[in-house]
Order: sequence, then structure tokens, then C-alpha cells
Amino acid sequence: MNLTKSEKGVLILGAREAIHSIFIDTIAPIVDYEYYPSLAEKCGAFVTLLQDEKLRGCIGYLQSEMTLFDTVCQSAKQAAMNDPRFNPVTADEVSSIFIEISVLSPLQKISSYDEIEIGTHGLSLEAGPYKSVLLPQVAVTHQYSVTQFLTALCEKAGIDPYAWENEMLNVKVFTAEVFSEEGNRKRTYERV
Repeated sequence: MNLTKSEKGVLILGAREAIHSIFIDTIAPIVDYEYYPSLAEKCGAFVTLLQDEKLRGCIGYLQSEMTLFDTVCQSAKQAAMNDPRFNPVTADEVSSIFIEISVLSPLQKISSYDEIEIGTHGLSLEAGPYKSVLLPQVAVTHQYSVTQFLTALCEKAGIDPYAWENEMLNVKVFTAEVFSEEGNRKRTYERV
């Protein structure tokens, strides 16, 4: 999906308003889908929250039956309040939160780890009850090789970090269109 600058701006504003709505009684943002038809598409998206150059929350959907706009708004609220790695965001923190959005392509099954392209692909793993996702920018930020990316994926799922060496796991790849707020906020990545 090639979003326009305006569409990206609407998604960023929607995410920010969704987080504000947690703390103040406000009307949910409304989008004119005739003017922004791409925002009515159904696809996965993640919202990453950063504060002082550190990860503050990241939640999303690999696939969604909601519109892209609603998926982003819902993900923003979830990232602010329900990321189990962090305490919920407080009202005082909202103005210092930096928002980044990743709009995902459909998942693709791979038959070999050699198909993984660092800088292009994010990874999804399902191993029985264990699941994990790493966005494409994680490998770039941490300068991971494919083997390091797979190890981090397994580790995040809570399975043996080197399980991928012994067998072809149920790993799927996806790409992401990643964009963030502009301005004086600094941009960085942590493992999401």
C-alpha cells in the first residue's frame, strides 16, 4: 500500500486522538473514506510508542477485519494501555510520546530461511501456543543478520532461541510501510 502524505497524517492524528481519548471525554475521530479510500482497506498495522528514545509500547494486528484507520486507532490505545512489558501510559506522558505506525502487507509463508531479506521483511512465528512478531525495522536498528533475527524471534516467542537451527519453523514474512510523526521528537527503535 502506498499511502499519501495526507493519509499518513490522518493515521498519525487518529492514533494520537485515540490515546488522548483514554484520558479525556472526546468524540472519536471520523474519516471521510471517499476522500481517503486507502484508510478503509482492511490490513494489519502496528503502533509503536517511544518516549525519550526508548520503547514505551507496541501493539498491533498482523491482519484485521477493521478498516486501516480503526486498526491504527485501536492499536494506539492498546499500545498505550495494554503492552504487558510496560505500565500503562499516564495522562502526563501523552505529550512526550512519539508515535510510529507500521502498515503491514499480507503474511507470506516461506520455505527457506534464505528467503528472509533484512531491511525488507518482518517476521511472524507460530510454534504451538507460542507466537511472536518482529517488525522489519527491528533487524535494521539492531543490525541483525538473518540468524540473529531468527534467534530474536524465537526468544521473543519464549521458545529455545536456536529452535530455528533444528527445523524449519512456521515463520512467515511481511513488509511494512513505516512512518512517524514529524517535528522535534527523536526517532529510534528498540525490539518490538
